[in-house]
Amino acid sequence: LSLFTSPPNCNFVCSICHGVLKRPMRLPCSHIFCKKCILQWLARQNTCPCCRKEVKRKKMIQVNKLRKTIGRLQVKCKNAAAGCLVTCPLAHRKGHQDSCPFELMDCPNEGCSARVPRGALAEHRQHCQQGSEQRCPLGCGATLAAEERTNHNCYRQLRDAWSERQARSRTLLLSLLGRVRRVHRSTNLIRRQLAQLGNFLEDDALLLDGGRQEAELTPEGHTGVQRQDVL
Repeated sequence: LSLFTSPPNCNFVCSICHGVLKRPMRLPCSHIFCKKCILQWLARQNTCPCCRKEVKRKKMIQVNKLRKTIGRLQVKCKNAAAGCLVTCPLAHRKGHQDSCPFELMDCPNEGCSARVPRGALAEHRQHCQQGSEQRCPLGCGATLAAEERTNHNCYRQLRDAWSERQARSRTLLLSLLGRVRRVHRSTNLIRRQLAQLGNFLEDDALLLDGGRQEAELTPEGHTGVQRQDVL
């Protein structure tokens, strides 16, 4: 409530949180509360906090007209104590906060924990000890702190970077060779199994052909024996 330029109407104040209504909801008994406040209240008991009448959630109504009226109330910036003199409608407060020069910001330099007003951030970054790192002006790609620039050697930097890259490439190559060997072994195993399966199928085919030939020849042989016996 202290952020408003003038005290808001008592009808705009929630009886549960005693703050200005946020997303106001009207109950069937006509009492109005913040949506979050009344839902938390109804989770414990299903009666109106003011008149104790039973409340059915389906009959609660969101009062958008009242919400817009409250959104037009003038408020001070939350950084008023730091020197910001801006006043704006409550609905626009967040937009102003995102550009307020008095809003505290974290220094973007890694390792710096300072929080400075947005308006002074650029100057802070220029003098920030954590932001003194710069790339090598000769183009080797190294990022150097102020104390490292004097003894920096581009040749040594590039040599170390090349060695590191070679080591990574060698590790990757060995890993790929290992995978190729495993695939080769699996392929040979599958070939052998297919060859065994082919031999097995050929043997079955020969057995079936031999059985068929015996079945065709046996009746004729029996007939010849009977004829000889008769003669």
